[in-house]
Amino acid sequence: MLGRYDRGSNNGEAKVEYGDGTMRVLKPGSFVRCAVTGEAIDLDALRYWNVDRQEAYATPEAAMQRLKEIGRAP
Repeated sequence: MLGRYDRGSNNGEAKVEYGDGTMRVLKPGSFVRCAVTGEAIDLDALRYWNVDRQEAYATPEAAMQRLKEIGRAP
């Protein structure tokens, strides 16, 4: 998990590289945007993302909505 020092003191939008169970901050910031809803997600609260699409999701429902949109929902 990222600590506040890994994110820097920037209150703007971060640029993040999403991996399998990990993420790497490329540009410091305090949040990323949900790819479905557009809402800001605090990096400390970020739990859902798609590695292949490099997208973050605010909720499991938003992640499921994206899977349905791309035809990969169970």
